[in-house]
Amino acid sequence: MDLPIEGSCMCGRVKLRVTLPPIMTAACHCSGCQKLSASAFSLTAMIPAEGVEVIGETAIGGLHNESKYEYCPHCLNWMITRPAGMPFVNVRPTMFDVPAWSTPFMETCASEKLPWAKTSAVHSYDRYPAEADYGPLMHEYAARVNA
Repeated sequence: MDLPIEGSCMCGRVKLRVTLPPIMTAACHCSGCQKLSASAFSLTAMIPAEGVEVIGETAIGGLHNESKYEYCPHCLNWMITRPAGMPFVNVRPTMFDVPAWSTPFMETCASEKLPWAKTSAVHSYDRYPAEADYGPLMHEYAARVNA
């Protein structure tokens, strides 16, 4: 894929420019993501923070805690999450015309998933992977994407 790539919210007032490829993709089944996305799970493409540029102004929504959940203030699309203390930004991959970014490599919070919800994720975690697992997961993800 040629980078950079741009995507936008539904109304197009806020755009995202991504200059680095995802380090991993995921589906999160936690009850918070279910509420934020109004769906069974949220989809994420984890992009290194320096590879994401927001063009336009966003509003903070969702939980008002250390992590920042950013929305378009006009159409209220949930666009990105900046997890506290993490070197990546969780981008909602459906903002882009890149189907592979919406294919979850792992699923998290599977202990909270709705009984009928299924994904094609290669790895499943009741909560989140252990910190030591992220390196091998990113390596495996990169090998699959670049194969």
